Amino acid sequence: MEHDDARTRILDAAEELFYAQGVQSVGMDAVRSASGVTLRRLYQYFPSKDDLVEAYLLRRDGRWRAALATYVAGAAVAPKDQLLAVFDWLARWFAEPGFRGCAFVNSFGELGATSPAVAAAARHHKEEFAAYLACLAEAAGAPPATGVHLTLLAEGAITAAAIHADPTPATDAQQAARLLLDATAALPAALLRGE
Repeated sequence: MEHDDARTRILDAAEELFYAQGVQSVGMDAVRSASGVTLRRLYQYFPSKDDLVEAYLLRRDGRWRAALATYVAGAAVAPKDQLLAVFDWLARWFAEPGFRGCAFVNSFGELGATSPAVAAAARHHKEEFAAYLACLAEAAGAPPATGVHLTLLAEGAITAAAIHADPTPATDAQQAARLLLDATAALPAALLRGE
């Protein structure tokens, strides 16, 4: 139990510091201090900073996607409404104190060129998010490419919200998503099947 508690405290501290300040500007001593563990204990769990960054990203990915899916499942029953609920969840996230955009894009921007683990974690997160949106789009009866289009809307909203420190891009992207879904609903069934 103590092992799990110390590891959790380390990851909690790393997540808070890395997301708020950037991965490169936070040293292992800062994580040690914020987590309340000894430097020796920190290195027992994470032999290098790269190991800690990778663990932080993997945990954040699972938590972020689970929070999104839970919200969407509870917000609506109809597939189209679930798709639109994704943007409601994004708006809530964008309005949180300390929102700094996508942790995976931020980490990739800092370390993606030099850390294969960070690049892989960022790609995995983006691929899973895109697959989730594609699944929702398919359930809504939209053409296959719609998932890609919705992903671009969501990713653009995340970036714009971070740069402008404004949650409005989620609402704008949701309006564009609604127009896209309405337009695809009006297409003949043969076109939706790719005939």
